Amino acid sequence: MPSFLRRLSFPKGRKTPSTSGEQPKIITESKQDEQAHIQDDEPLPLPIPATQRVLLLHAAKQPYQLTEEYAVPTPQSHHEVLIRTQAIGLNPIDWKAPDFNFAIPTLPYISGRELAGEVVAKPTSPSSRLKPRDKVLVISTDYRDLRKAAYQEYVIAFDYNIVRLPASLSVEEGSTLGVAFVAAVLSLGVCMGVDFSSVLGGPDLLSILRGIEAEKIPADVRQECLEGIQDHERAGAGDWLAIWGGSSTSANLTIQLAKLAGLKTVSIVNKAKHGLRLSNHSTIRTDLLVDSHDPARAVDIIRSNLRGKLRFGIDTVGRDSATSLLHALTPSNLAKETVVGEGEAPPSPPSTPHDSSLLQAHLIGLTGLPKQIAPDGVQFHTVPIKLFHEVPEVGDALVRWFERLLEKGLVSPPEIIDVEQGLESINSGLDRMRRGEISGGKLVVRVA
Repeated sequence: MPSFLRRLSFPKGRKTPSTSGEQPKIITESKQDEQAHIQDDEPLPLPIPATQRVLLLHAAKQPYQLTEEYAVPTPQSHHEVLIRTQAIGLNPIDWKAPDFNFAIPTLPYISGRELAGEVVAKPTSPSSRLKPRDKVLVISTDYRDLRKAAYQEYVIAFDYNIVRLPASLSVEEGSTLGVAFVAAVLSLGVCMGVDFSSVLGGPDLLSILRGIEAEKIPADVRQECLEGIQDHERAGAGDWLAIWGGSSTSANLTIQLAKLAGLKTVSIVNKAKHGLRLSNHSTIRTDLLVDSHDPARAVDIIRSNLRGKLRFGIDTVGRDSATSLLHALTPSNLAKETVVGEGEAPPSPPSTPHDSSLLQAHLIGLTGLPKQIAPDGVQFHTVPIKLFHEVPEVGDALVRWFERLLEKGLVSPPEIIDVEQGLESINSGLDRMRRGEISGGKLVVRVA
């Protein structure tokens, strides 16, 4: 039975045969009868086994271990949906977390942040848009709930963290899109204030966040969400955005969404590896492509070309490149360095400037920020990823918009470098990522 079935339309009444020659009677069906007909024609749920195979991490700096007879997770609320995993997208954090012993809240641990698969059974929520056997993308940003991790055959996900995939995309392609999309849209929409309402009715995330009770926003990201950028500073069509590490998957989705919103983009990449591909790429070709080999020269090129027009920067690489990007954003007379002590984090964002009419520069770090405190006229931002799974209004707005973008072909998946086979191949795939063999695209593992 195909994954996507067209729901049939049923008449509100049906005729009954007459045995006396009189006109047939019309028997009006109750809503319960109509619903029963609809349910009869919905795809059948998938069978649910009692146990499954998973990959478990038992200690830092060790490979994941394939484990049999592990319990299949069960939904615990009407928002939770059981998904059968078919393809997993591998991400750098999947090997960096065990290698450097971070973002591992418990042991043994199940990792994996994005997957594509099938809805197993009809969600219990009566308003759910999902049906059994729907082909979907699951974006798992809640790394503390092991039921939602990708490295297993069955996964739990909130319905507002699930994206229905169009028939034009394979599950392998779908598994490459999730985390990068969430990071990109939150960077642009929250940290930079981009309003996507003109793009297929996309979200104005700042308006959504300011329209809900502040207590619903996690306390550790509340200031970023409500005070990170002032209304008059919000990025809009014609503004420039520089992305350091422009060959990454996160950069790929950021460039696509920024272009849809009318922003102009600068991509700083290793041109020896990615220059030709990116300069001729129909989807992520940028307005200015700069070589990252000599960071100081890259900064000079950006400054000489944009002449003070660059107010927004996103770094996808780390602290050193974020510092270089800061200098591209910051005039020389504002670039005095105040170094933060070891173990401290720069404020994100700093307090509101005294002159509310200033147009400040904004630097977003996906993997790190400069060690120095932000100079006057610049705000540092970290991306509030947890909004996606902790604030349903945000998660729901993002996945519904993403479905429309994919259906219309306005967002394309990144290139797939290779496809590995089976959960047991994940360790060797992560080793390839450690060695730097996967660059400019995604490595995918097909599970079923």
